[in-house]
Amino acid sequence: MSFSPPTAQPLRIAGPAGELEALREEPPEVAGAGIAVLCHPHPQHGGTMQNKVVHTLARACHELGMATLRFNYRGVGSSDGSYDGGRGETDDVRAVVARARALWPERELTLAGFSFGAMVALQAAPATHPARMISVAPAVTRGEFGAIARPAADWLVLMGDADEVVDPAAVRRWVAAFPDPPAFVNLPGAGHFFHGRLTELKALVQDWLKRPGHLSQE
Repeated sequence: MSFSPPTAQPLRIAGPAGELEALREEPPEVAGAGIAVLCHPHPQHGGTMQNKVVHTLARACHELGMATLRFNYRGVGSSDGSYDGGRGETDDVRAVVARARALWPERELTLAGFSFGAMVALQAAPATHPARMISVAPAVTRGEFGAIARPAADWLVLMGDADEVVDPAAVRRWVAAFPDPPAFVNLPGAGHFFHGRLTELKALVQDWLKRPGHLSQE
């Protein structure tokens, strides 16, 4: 039987700069399957919660029975406020995680993000204590972000080696510099937005979510 995606339910979340626009998506068999908060790419370069990579991450979770919250940072879509250089956006993530935990208490949290969103999620990790983290094409060279501490979580970094926005070599060096490096998966020939490769991206994320820490490092 083919998978039927959950209906997206609009949600308003109280954030530090006003209300945040969000989408709550909950498969019917969510009990015990965990929850995920998904962080979108740079708001000043067209990033929104409707981004195709973010949507693919959500679908990967839904097919495994996980509930998700996607949201727009301050100043994006109908979210209140304005861009705050990554600092306020990190505070937005904390607010969304708090709402996710109120909606689904006692379920393990996966915190995931794409590009700028991957870095914002990592900045929020010390305060939100996710069980798992997924960083897709993390924007490690952007000036908004300083040193990132390794999260105390099972952690996947996924990168295309033909990324035209984020230097793949810089990401490899960044990953390797951690004393306990995350799982690193390379998708050969994939660009930053994974055009034509989203199905593969989804499968790789699902493999890792089902067997966290068991993927071979590239």
